[in-house]
Amino acid sequence: MDIKLPSLAEGVDKASISYWFKQPGDAVEEGEEMVELVTEKATFSMPSPVKGKIKELLAAEGDSVLVGQAIAIIE
Repeated sequence: MDIKLPSLAEGVDKASISYWFKQPGDAVEEGEEMVELVTEKATFSMPSPVKGKIKELLAAEGDSVLVGQAIAIIE
């Protein structure tokens, strides 16, 4: 399953990956913090929308990503 950057706040269309709490091969529970995101206005922790195992990170720490862009794959 592709995990996409959700809409974070009104008028915010992108965020930077600050820190990945999980790495490929790690198990993740639904609702568990997965990644920290930074926008011009705030810092957010994004929870995993599903339970599974991180297969691949599609964006690295420091990368800027757009709302709707896939940032990770969970199997």
